Amino acid sequence: MSMSRPPIEKDCVFCRIARGETPTEILHATDQLIVFRDIRPQAPVHLLIVPHKHIRSVNDLEADDAAILGELFRAAREMARRLDIARDGYRLIVNVERGGGQVIFHLHMHLIGGWGR
Repeated sequence: MSMSRPPIEKDCVFCRIARGETPTEILHATDQLIVFRDIRPQAPVHLLIVPHKHIRSVNDLEADDAAILGELFRAAREMARRLDIARDGYRLIVNVERGGGQVIFHLHMHLIGGWGR
């Protein structure tokens, strides 16, 4: 995988994970994103899908970020298939800003499921 990534925020926990500075098991990675387990799972399967590019929230998306959004959804679909929850179903959640439940201010998607196993 080539590593020509955009600038990242020094103190952002997700940026540190993407740089390999925090011990985290990466389940899936592309040039655009990484996928790892949530440390406070709300379901049998609870993954975080995080772009390498530091985008604070949905409110900060720009037109040239469209490819990143497509990659987030493709990664979610792939991980749901890989973890055998695609058929039973799963949830994709993006929290936006503090009032919407966002706690870490780096755009990310939650993949939650596995109740039907």
